[in-house]
Amino acid sequence: MPGKRITDHQVLKYKAQRRTHTQAAAAAKAGMSERSARRIEPLESLPSQRPPRQWRTRPDPLAAIWDSELLPLLRESPHLSAVTLLEELQRRYPGEYGPSALRTLQRRMRQWRAAHGGEREVFFAQEHPPGRQGLSDFTDAGELGVTIAGVPFAHRLYQFALAHSGWRSSCVVEGGESFAALSAGLQRALWHLGGAPEEHRTDSLSAAFKNLGDLERRDWTNRYASLCAHYGMRPSRNNPGESHENGSIEARNGSLKSALRQALLLRGFGDFADRAAYESFVETVVQRMNARVEQRLVVERALLRPLPARRTAEFDELPARVSKYGIFTVKGAQYSGPSRLIGHRITVREYAEHVECWLGGQRVFECPRAIRRNGQRHARQIDYRHLVEGLKRKPGAFARWVLRDEAFPRAIYRQTWESLSTQLPERAACKIIVGLLALAADGHEAAVANELEVLHARNELPNLDTLTEQLAPRPSAIPPVAVLLPELTSYDELIEVVS
Repeated sequence: MPGKRITDHQVLKYKAQRRTHTQAAAAAKAGMSERSARRIEPLESLPSQRPPRQWRTRPDPLAAIWDSELLPLLRESPHLSAVTLLEELQRRYPGEYGPSALRTLQRRMRQWRAAHGGEREVFFAQEHPPGRQGLSDFTDAGELGVTIAGVPFAHRLYQFALAHSGWRSSCVVEGGESFAALSAGLQRALWHLGGAPEEHRTDSLSAAFKNLGDLERRDWTNRYASLCAHYGMRPSRNNPGESHENGSIEARNGSLKSALRQALLLRGFGDFADRAAYESFVETVVQRMNARVEQRLVVERALLRPLPARRTAEFDELPARVSKYGIFTVKGAQYSGPSRLIGHRITVREYAEHVECWLGGQRVFECPRAIRRNGQRHARQIDYRHLVEGLKRKPGAFARWVLRDEAFPRAIYRQTWESLSTQLPERAACKIIVGLLALAADGHEAAVANELEVLHARNELPNLDTLTEQLAPRPSAIPPVAVLLPELTSYDELIEVVS
């Protein structure tokens, strides 16, 4: 091959093949060109027995400046790259050093660093005995291009893996790397596995470790310490900035996303009807990958620690108060609640994917966890059904309501409001949009949306009375029933017959 010197092994193989094959065939079997074969065939010595070449095939483009200019720069800053040095030479000597000099410069720098450079980091391969270590990590899955009902789905994947067997568990996380997501994903994996490893390792997750000051840098949070203690695992983490120390899970993050990407290509499209369908898809891919390590898992599962009698809490419990606006705030996220809770102090249990509101030991409300969208300062989960009754009494408040944009259940409702607000007086526009939201809250959200789509395509405004009449339940027709009462004397006749 061009650029590679012929070795002793190639020469010996060529001469052995040359006894029974033509020169071209023997050269091909030895991995050299026919021209090289013609050159070495009359020679009796091997390449290693000949003196090294003392001449150059072309002039050295760096001969004039290597010792005087480049070496001083390298000695002062050994981490300079060849591209940086070439750009500096081009600034100093315009037109003299083109792109062809880059490869020569890289080769010279590599040789210099091997002879005079500093010590490099050494990596030490580790053994992973069965049952000793499990690892957790989050990875951004936005690059997969998954959409839910046509809307891009920004999410992460939480993954737990056993270092020895490679068995893994993964779940979809919408939002940040919270402790609730870590706790839910880890406990789901352990109970699916049927045991717990001796050690649980993560990177510098803020959900598990304090990353504030130098004195606290090595401390884990009380919640994470309690979680590991509940399952008898020893918590650990890699050194900050040294991701290779967590390589057993980092590599599996890449293999999981690669497997998902290939499965999406086989599927032909990346759109899913809902999140549950996508989660089922991810679970199917993970099960296929786990089937490859089933034999190793049998060995490791026997050495895992037994699970406790029950799971530990998978939520954060926080106090909140429902304001007069029908809103309560948890960790900066805003939620709407039923108006009957206004003024009450509630206890909010924040899970990885949803929140529950408790009042006096009774669960009074549940909703999905708020997710901060692009352009939002705070995460918000506003349900128009909680507030539509108040809007019916005060429809004019809708126009400048601070939570107006979050109250629309679908995009077509927002588009309809924009059309109404630009073509009608404010009061009339507010009455119509509030009436539409009231119809949607009565169970006609999809039907109203379909009608609005048709009207929007025609560039027409909705007629609230027409839609109300169209979507109102049809009265059931009750057939007339005539009840005829018999004469009492007819009973006397019956008595006479019997007697």
